[in-house]
Amino acid sequence: MKQRTLKQPITVVGIGLHSGQDVTLTLQPSEVNTGIRFLRTDIEDAPLIAADAFLVTDTVMSSNLMVNGIKIGTVEHLLSALAGFGIDNLLIKVSDAELPIMDGSAANYVTLLLEAGIEEQAAPKQFMKILKPVKVVEGDKWAQLEPYDGFSLDFEIDFNHPGIPKDTQRYRFEFSLHNYIENVGNARTFGFMRDIEHLQKNNLALGGSLDNAIVLDDNGIMNKEGLRHQEEFVRHKILDAIGDLYLAKYSLIGGFSAYKSGHALNNKLIREVYNDPNNFEIVTIYDTSSVARAYEI
Repeated sequence: MKQRTLKQPITVVGIGLHSGQDVTLTLQPSEVNTGIRFLRTDIEDAPLIAADAFLVTDTVMSSNLMVNGIKIGTVEHLLSALAGFGIDNLLIKVSDAELPIMDGSAANYVTLLLEAGIEEQAAPKQFMKILKPVKVVEGDKWAQLEPYDGFSLDFEIDFNHPGIPKDTQRYRFEFSLHNYIENVGNARTFGFMRDIEHLQKNNLALGGSLDNAIVLDDNGIMNKEGLRHQEEFVRHKILDAIGDLYLAKYSLIGGFSAYKSGHALNNKLIREVYNDPNNFEIVTIYDTSSVARAYEI
């Protein structure tokens, strides 16, 4: 399998979830071995910011990267879609400090990538293959990566709320692009009405609405259209995790499992993997036929 970028640039304008401001986003093809990089177009001589777990400085409500004091935030939904398509090299130009929230899922980003088209490049695609179990724990929360022939995610949440039934709080996902688009990529972010006033006082969620999030009051879901999936809440946590894990800078060959994990713990897990070179290897030799099938559109 070859490295991937886009066939052509594509631009979209959307609302920043936390700023509430219009954000112009351009996805631009990039050369082999350059990776996923962000560039703030609203700042003169801004540095390129790599999609790198070690550049994450803030995980409040989202994953946020920073270089030389320049921040780019809410990167996980786009990174999740890029991971779904196996995009290795891309320059992402952004006119503000955060990416647009779109509809609260990765579905609009999936549409952009399909419209731009996928270009295979003249270099082998590299994968991070997990060689032994790595686990991080914070209180009753935990996240783990372990050896697995493929890429899977098993996630459980724990909310005591009438709008999130207990039998919908765990989901297991076996990666393929088709499975991602159908079952995870369109799962929306969610929040609670009781938290919104506090968030907005702290200049967060200023752009949040029923158009880009599932909102719950004390009794249930406020969105008139209801859920896209019975387990949409935990499916969105898987969407987030796929984006957070892509900050490892490689597509993964391994199994991810988690209980009540979030952006901070997902980031800590990637850093822990890198902490010991015996935890992983970077490979270009693998079961090419099965990997290629997984990324078929």
